[in-house]
Amino acid sequence: MSGLFTALLGAAAQGVLWGIMVLGVYITYKLLDIADLTVDGSFALGGCVCAVMILNFHMDPVAAIVVSAFAGVLAGAVTGLLHTLFEIPAILAGILTQIGLWSINLRIMGGKSNNPLLQEETLISRLVGRTGTKTVETASPLVQKLGLTQSQASLVIGIIIAILVVAALYWFFGTEIGSALRATGNNENMIRALGVNTKMTKLLALMLSNGLVGLSGALVCQSQKYADVGMGTGAIVIGLAAIVIGEVLLGRFRHFAWKLSSAVIGSVVYFLIRAIVLQMGMDPNDMKLLSAIIVALALCIPVAVNKWKMRQAYSEEGGEE
Repeated sequence: MSGLFTALLGAAAQGVLWGIMVLGVYITYKLLDIADLTVDGSFALGGCVCAVMILNFHMDPVAAIVVSAFAGVLAGAVTGLLHTLFEIPAILAGILTQIGLWSINLRIMGGKSNNPLLQEETLISRLVGRTGTKTVETASPLVQKLGLTQSQASLVIGIIIAILVVAALYWFFGTEIGSALRATGNNENMIRALGVNTKMTKLLALMLSNGLVGLSGALVCQSQKYADVGMGTGAIVIGLAAIVIGEVLLGRFRHFAWKLSSAVIGSVVYFLIRAIVLQMGMDPNDMKLLSAIIVALALCIPVAVNKWKMRQAYSEEGGEE
């Protein structure tokens, strides 16, 4: 039982950290109706930049996270410029940037596909030091001060940062430029007729989205103690699954703050489902298939239910006549 609790605690911690990435996907997918495939590359970019900043430049972990988020903003800007300036379809622009980021991430990490942070101090993870032939684990200052395990520290820090990000996004989308961005996704022709440059709002949304994705990648990198060029593979699928799960759970809440929160909550539930399935003995190699099935079911079931309700209503009207 303790093993299951530990697995669920670790899954919840990862879910919150990945939830920040899901918030980025929410901006493009739900507000702009764009499935931005840059996410897979910019998530890994955030992790790779964070690892290199800490390993090679001995940068403070918090500063490394800020730099990683900025790297994600640049990745989003490339996709945005390809889409708005050169009129390349958004999905194709995202694919092009994602493919290019694979090579860029490898170059950032000096040609290595994996960079461990086992002996480096991070915001979340514990340090692994060696004393003679014995391996001794000593907690980082944050963990020492709070007396938490790594999973608990990841969960606490993830929740704090997620709350701050949701609050910041809620404030931003209440401003004039934020409202224009939301309106661009609702009715682009109308907002353009009101004098808003929709190309700029799309570019801003893509930059903001991938900045959050890079931030999430850096946090996950520090939590799992390593960066890998493939750590973002399937991130867009995870993001879509989390968004749909969050909508199913909190769809009745119409307040925009709840809609943002549902993205993070959906991410936590998604990772909890994965943890439970793995504990039941499922082959880890089948997790991508499970993710695809979850997304497909979550997208298909609401459509099927609506069609059934419409058919029932039509039958009842016909019967009354």
